Amino acid sequence: MLSWMRSSIVNPEHPLRPGPWGTVLVLLILGVLGFLALIPLYWMFVTSLTPSVLTMEFPPDLFPKQPSLDNFRSILERPNFRWWVLNSTIMAVTITAMTLVLASTAGYAFGKLRFAGSRPLFWTHILAMMLPFEAILVPLFIIVVRMGMVDTYWGLIVPLLANPFSVFLMKQFIQTLPTELLDSARIDGASEVQVFWHVVLPLVRPGLAFLGIITFVAQWNSFVWPLVVTNSSEMRTLQVGLVLLREEVPLFYGMHMAGAVLAAIPVVLVFFAFQRYFLRGVTVGALKG
Repeated sequence: MLSWMRSSIVNPEHPLRPGPWGTVLVLLILGVLGFLALIPLYWMFVTSLTPSVLTMEFPPDLFPKQPSLDNFRSILERPNFRWWVLNSTIMAVTITAMTLVLASTAGYAFGKLRFAGSRPLFWTHILAMMLPFEAILVPLFIIVVRMGMVDTYWGLIVPLLANPFSVFLMKQFIQTLPTELLDSARIDGASEVQVFWHVVLPLVRPGLAFLGIITFVAQWNSFVWPLVVTNSSEMRTLQVGLVLLREEVPLFYGMHMAGAVLAAIPVVLVFFAFQRYFLRGVTVGALKG
């Protein structure tokens, strides 16, 4: 009996694969965790449809008694809401595009080219990954102030373009490509730029998509740096603006949740549009190096 239970939970031929009951147990655990993860999102959506005067009721209702879009109208009519959305879009899209360019070129150089000082320079990038952003926040802000970039798009975007993790990620993707394939292109007369553009980039599209997703989501949800480097309400990003709005009108929970729903829409759309690249991104480097 005991041996049958073990074989049902763990496959004896493939110990890493669960047995029939093990599969059911795994699916059950994942289902419970997924349900728990969706509760805050569901509550945010329900509250956004509930009039603010009803959000203080106790016990709270699982379904809105009087669903209304007034909270969305209220948040959209805020004076600087459109500026917040525009600033977040410009910041996230620009940083994502430039990160893909810089990380792919640097990753190609570290992964497939050999030049003087390449290894020490790469390990410098690895060491830079260990520094939390809070450790460089003050010196970075001082540099921005001295360059006169406070409360500008330059101050929002330029300091965040250098991302050691993005270079490391693309280096790991490009390193898995067969070197013989690149050498054959060079033998055919292709320059390094042509090899990179016509051979490397088409093969690392999953890596570029994965890096683009995590960069866009991180910059869209960025809070600390936009809060520090901007002063005027017109230059605030959406995440900062929503927090300041909560301090300005603290009891309008329905409007706050409506703003959170609108802020989450781009992230959800990007995730569902490119979700198939997440698994490939997680397994990068598993086959080589």
